[in-house]
Amino acid sequence: MAFLQYADIILPLSVPRALTYGVPGHLAGEVLPGKRVIVPLGRNKLFSGVVRTVHEHAPSGVEVKAIASVLDDLPVVLESQFRLWEWITEYYLCNPGDVLTSALPASFRLQSETSVSLNPDKDFLDAGLSADALTILEQVKEEDEISLHDLNRLFPEKGMPKLIKSLLEEGWLLVKEEIQERYKPLQEARIRLRDAYRDDAGLETVFLQLEQDKRKSRQLETLLVFLKLRLDQAGTDYVRKSALTAHEQVSGSALQTLIRNGILEEYAAVIDRVPAFSGNVQPVAELSENQQLALQQIQAALLEHPVALLHGVTSSGKTELYIHLIDEQLRAGRQVLYLLPEIALTTQLVQRLQRYFGAAVSVYHSRFNSNERVEVWKQVLHFDQTDQQTPFPRKGQLVLGARSSIFLPFSRLGLVIVDEEHDPSYKQQDPAPRYNGRDAAIVLAAGHGGKVLLGSATPSLESYTNARQGRYGLINLHERFGGIRMPEISVADIADASRKKLMKAHFTPELLDAVRSALAKEEQVILFQNRRGFSSFLECRHCNWIPHCKNCSVTLTYHKQQHQIKCHYCGYAQSVPSACPNCGDHHIEVRGFGTERIEEEIAVFFPDHRIARFDLDTVRTKSSLHRLLHDFSERRIDLLVGTQMVSKGLDFDNVSTVGILDADQMLNFPDFRSFERSFQLMSQVAGRSGRRSKQGKVIIQTRNPGHWVIRAVMNHDYASFYHQDMEERRHFGYPPHCRLVSFTIRHREEALTHDAATRFCTLLRNKFGSRVHGPHIPVVHRVRNQYIRHILLKIEREQKTAGVRETIRSCMREFYQERIYHPVQLFADVDPV
Repeated sequence: MAFLQYADIILPLSVPRALTYGVPGHLAGEVLPGKRVIVPLGRNKLFSGVVRTVHEHAPSGVEVKAIASVLDDLPVVLESQFRLWEWITEYYLCNPGDVLTSALPASFRLQSETSVSLNPDKDFLDAGLSADALTILEQVKEEDEISLHDLNRLFPEKGMPKLIKSLLEEGWLLVKEEIQERYKPLQEARIRLRDAYRDDAGLETVFLQLEQDKRKSRQLETLLVFLKLRLDQAGTDYVRKSALTAHEQVSGSALQTLIRNGILEEYAAVIDRVPAFSGNVQPVAELSENQQLALQQIQAALLEHPVALLHGVTSSGKTELYIHLIDEQLRAGRQVLYLLPEIALTTQLVQRLQRYFGAAVSVYHSRFNSNERVEVWKQVLHFDQTDQQTPFPRKGQLVLGARSSIFLPFSRLGLVIVDEEHDPSYKQQDPAPRYNGRDAAIVLAAGHGGKVLLGSATPSLESYTNARQGRYGLINLHERFGGIRMPEISVADIADASRKKLMKAHFTPELLDAVRSALAKEEQVILFQNRRGFSSFLECRHCNWIPHCKNCSVTLTYHKQQHQIKCHYCGYAQSVPSACPNCGDHHIEVRGFGTERIEEEIAVFFPDHRIARFDLDTVRTKSSLHRLLHDFSERRIDLLVGTQMVSKGLDFDNVSTVGILDADQMLNFPDFRSFERSFQLMSQVAGRSGRRSKQGKVIIQTRNPGHWVIRAVMNHDYASFYHQDMEERRHFGYPPHCRLVSFTIRHREEALTHDAATRFCTLLRNKFGSRVHGPHIPVVHRVRNQYIRHILLKIEREQKTAGVRETIRSCMREFYQERIYHPVQLFADVDPV
């Protein structure tokens, strides 16, 4: 079938390009770039996709299907977003559908669901079908219509899914594909007066009627309560029905009578799922003399450069500088994106920003459900369509969020702030696109003519190198706000304490003394151990048996509270065995330690103090995270044990002491970035102490007290750390002296994984020679029953990356031309962290 117009549609599938569909005549003029449409795919599936372009060029040699329907009145994706998507697709060697899936809230992405019903033209009762077939058909008859997914779930027994399939093929069941919009606006029931009774005269008439008839006393009471509640919330003409019916003097039947008699009316109003700020907004705080100077330096740097790096020690007042820069942008009518690496940072910061910018603050991250994210998306999308006379600030003007916030539909973006820019959480790992939110934010801002401010107390070596070489502006804040001294950091030698038999559990005498002293002064303490669970693994004392994950090449971590051993890669869990399954011995010992064990052990020494744990096991929900941070802020918790989540920019003024339980675990991790990560983590955790009126104290436990990284942390000496680590990386050829592309090959069969890795490595070596390293067997070489091999490509910084990327894509295409490798997963990770 020929069409007058065609549209290229990006679908949420990992295919290498947009697919072309015909625009039927009745949809001409409605199909526009950025709108979502429903299109058929395959024999009978329906998907929603986003229109990229509309044109008149019919593709040759293929049958073109028609767009089924248009979902949106106006585009939900802007041209500037498409440009960012295309840069990510090109730079990170992924597919357009991968980017769409990551960019759009799940409620925007629709896929048809297959439902089944009985064929009314066939009588199954006398057809001689098996008992199992009759059971399935009776179930469908009872349901009238049921999704194929639910039907398979009801009959999971072996052979039943195959039987269901045969009933479909033989025509006993009919198939229907349905697609439904996932996003539904949140509505609340409200009560208001009818038009005739909104003035004093109308109300007086109603009161006379109700007062004269004693049988209507409950109606009168209900009406009086309504008027009082409406008066209490000045500026509105309604009362929420839930608030009204919750009042003890309100009768539900009396309320319904008032509605039925036309005195009150009930209606539904669309409301925001994310409650808007309703408090009083105050002017931004005055800056100190040093901060004012730093602000001027930032402004000057951003005039000369598109990107500036603010290198400020912990507690130097970086956030106050951000607030002044935000205020400047918002008053000019521009939007601001404030990026954070972890949502743990947002709780305190949201309240702080709302104090100054009120309802302009929107929050966007993964712990918001999909419908909440759609509403933030729409606020940002409609910002440019709101009345420009609306007083500053306006909804959708300031977004605080994690890396996925870069995909929001900004129209007037003036500034992007990337706080804690060094944090590896900005890099998405799995699935594709494996993009770096920090680097993509720089491209995003450039597309809007905006500026980027990177902030960190411990900048990444890449960003600091860019600043030193003049590509970024550089501003330094070497002192803490208010003249507070940097924390005093000392080392506790675990090896020496163990030799002298002074260790108590996993604590040196120095650490226990520091904790005891802080708690005696009613100060708070943070203990950092970058491993969750009770212990690293279990081991049989008799035969040395260690439980391993059945799906991954890792030991199972012991979680005492749940009495389970778990895999932190695939989620597999089992109960703790009472005896060794290998030899039957009952002496199974715990090895290593995590946050759960530290929490238990420290409670033995300080039983009268309130201790809590801050890791993924204790803060899996938005509410549990908020509750824990609120309790610590309100000093309902004396001692907090946590993983790296405690290093993420939290600001508690009563924390005086920090203990780092095991520095060696970080330093000895087999990765070229381990020294950089260790320096950053230890410095950031140390920075949580002594943030207001007194100097903090930090104890680092280690078996190697003379290690140069630990010495740099103790001396708060980023410069010496930078120069030494840069020299080591130059010697071994690692970033920022070069660029890296890491390739991962996965398959369920180890032999095929090995062969595929060898073949792809050969293809790369034919193009890049000795710059290709591998294939390597990683430390964790099997995850979720997939065997893994890695290949590393090093590229000189001065080499043009566009040509390199095209060569890589060519090698990948050639690899997949061999049929044997079709089931093998091969993907690239550009600039791995």
